[in-house]
Amino acid sequence: MKINYRQFCYIKCLLPAVVLLVSAITAQAQALKAPTDLRVDLLLPVPVPLTANLQPHFTWVMNDIATNSYQAAYRILIASSLEKLDANRADIWDSGKVRAERRPTATYPDRKLMPNTTYYWKVMIWNNLSLLSPFSKAAVFRTSGTLSRYRTAFHPLIKSAQLPVNVKTLKDKNTLFDFGKAAFGQLSIRVVSAEGGDTLKIHIGEAADSTGRVERKPKGTIRYCLLSLPLKKGLHDYKLKFLADKRNTGANAIRMPEYIGEVMPFRYAEIETLPQGVTIAHLQRYMVSYPFNDEAALFKSSDTVLNQVWELSKYTIKATSFTGLYVDGDRERIPYEADALINQLSHYATDPEFSMAKRTLEYLIYHPTWPTEWSLQNLLIAWNDYLYSGDIRMVRALYPQLKPKLLTALARADGLISTRTGKQDTAFIRSIHFEKFNENAVLKDIVDWPQKGGFGLDKQAPGETDGFVFTDYNAVVNALHYQALVCMHHLAVALGEQKDAISFKMHAARVKSAFQRVFTDPDTGTIKDGEDTRHSSLHANMFALAFNLVPEKNKAAVLAHIQSRGMACSVYGAQFLLDGLYDQGEDHYALQLLTATHKRSWYNMIRSGATMTTEAWDIVYKNNQDWNHAWGAAPANIIVRKLMGVEPLSPAFETIQIKPQPGSLKTAALQLSTLKGKIMVEFNRDSSMFHLNTILPPNAIGIIYLPRKTANDRLFKNGKVFKAIQEGKFWKIPGVQSGTNSWKVEYF
Repeated sequence: MKINYRQFCYIKCLLPAVVLLVSAITAQAQALKAPTDLRVDLLLPVPVPLTANLQPHFTWVMNDIATNSYQAAYRILIASSLEKLDANRADIWDSGKVRAERRPTATYPDRKLMPNTTYYWKVMIWNNLSLLSPFSKAAVFRTSGTLSRYRTAFHPLIKSAQLPVNVKTLKDKNTLFDFGKAAFGQLSIRVVSAEGGDTLKIHIGEAADSTGRVERKPKGTIRYCLLSLPLKKGLHDYKLKFLADKRNTGANAIRMPEYIGEVMPFRYAEIETLPQGVTIAHLQRYMVSYPFNDEAALFKSSDTVLNQVWELSKYTIKATSFTGLYVDGDRERIPYEADALINQLSHYATDPEFSMAKRTLEYLIYHPTWPTEWSLQNLLIAWNDYLYSGDIRMVRALYPQLKPKLLTALARADGLISTRTGKQDTAFIRSIHFEKFNENAVLKDIVDWPQKGGFGLDKQAPGETDGFVFTDYNAVVNALHYQALVCMHHLAVALGEQKDAISFKMHAARVKSAFQRVFTDPDTGTIKDGEDTRHSSLHANMFALAFNLVPEKNKAAVLAHIQSRGMACSVYGAQFLLDGLYDQGEDHYALQLLTATHKRSWYNMIRSGATMTTEAWDIVYKNNQDWNHAWGAAPANIIVRKLMGVEPLSPAFETIQIKPQPGSLKTAALQLSTLKGKIMVEFNRDSSMFHLNTILPPNAIGIIYLPRKTANDRLFKNGKVFKAIQEGKFWKIPGVQSGTNSWKVEYF
């Protein structure tokens, strides 16, 4: 094609713009990197995922630094060999280009996978600008021997070798090996013995006494044992074995798998003075846990106590994963619903891992425990599972079994339920699978634990229920009943069970109305413990507040009453106390509780020597408590969900709420990993301003809240004046797209 001089000049003038446009497109194309974090049935590829599902679920993370970029489509290839996959020969499945806005997830459709087979897969994506990413690196998964419609996939437990962080010689010439933190594990020693025939005495324990030795007679259920190791001549490796404890290896306990063996929680190993000619060449601990990413969630603030409480709680989630299910600690090693709920939320806050919560719920449905409230918490666990994982398959499979856990069979005409009015007949007990707990058992209200004179306490000890008065119709039980109905409504909507959804919503409204009528004290506005008492405990009020059952006009009275009671609940109850306080904007008082240093505090656990959260605030409140109870790890999820304010508003963080409530904190920063990618939130503040930096991952939309003082505050986004919506104590900014933003409020 010929062009004249005039056309040439025109093209020459346009050339810089064309070059800039091409450069911009090239830069954006380079920014659209290959997907990462490929998962099969929510399992990351290390170790190799094993699935029993005919139609596995695939997810990935989009990587794009461009603002407002999101996935528009994907293409998945599955092959029977790595060579075929590398050549893009998908002999198992080529999805083709599939439109899927903001949803980096797919389900294999064909049900043609073979058992006991290894498969390889990769994915590429298009973004909303029609830019194409490279294929991801290849990922691998295996199928199990039997394939079915749905079974929760899970990784095997792992052993991590750990060396002592400190070794010292004690006054009596014994040698103390300190691993820094307690862990459920096993001990291995390499010993040189010139003659053989000697015996090493090794003291193993969680606690040290005032002289620095391993505590020989620890209080409560803090662990200690003495091992005797006969030595052979020469250099040998010895793997010490812990004997099974009768209680935590009983019929109701979760047993350690054979490929792991028995474990014990310990921090210290103390070896008595070595015989002549004997040398310790090497000593290490093998920590047993479920796979855990220590870098998935990071938090740091201007408060050193809060930072220690975070690390204590985060480590607890990792360390107590030693059975692959959520258990109540080492004393019993039994899954309990209340423990599982807190463990689940704090696990999501520290590592995006979902199989332990799913497996634990599946177990608890058929192995329930005795408290009334625990049955109701199954529904909260199920809703959290879907909200955080975005995977409805387990809930769909359990849906018929979840319905009876609502306990509507115990309701009277106004919807309130009671375990004390003769309605727990054989049909009811079987409907919730409670006969497996005990043929003659019935549900009993618990409120908190231990109760007055409860197991592990003197008969006159006050317990942790703040003097709660038990009547036939109990405020705490019915608050949880209401919240369970709300969760079940959401799940029914997600499952397309429209008739059930309408029914659950109407039932919840009826219970809320009855709750407020029956349990609100007309004189004080506070919440009474029960229908036939005027006593108003911390628990009745904090559960009502946490589940939005307090009428607006009474909230000030309820909050005043709650604050007058202090931490008059257990480490379990603290989860709901802090939830309610933060939901009502009481962040200053909530932070005071999180960072308290008195006896009823998380810092007291650290001060006592524990490196995992404890079962109770202190041994004086539960004299058989243990030092490895994840139900005490509520701060992990409270810091993420409430203090930093990062919560999913729609499944798998497709919509993210960021609503920081700093209290008196000057600075704080959080990194949270999700199925969409990493969320970053950091703030700094003083009396004149609040500055917030956020990074939202692709495929997510944010709703940002900034603390406000008056309508005259000046708002800035990335340095430019910005308008926002006033909502209570906050400025609300909806519809925030992925990418990096800097927000600032100037106070006047």
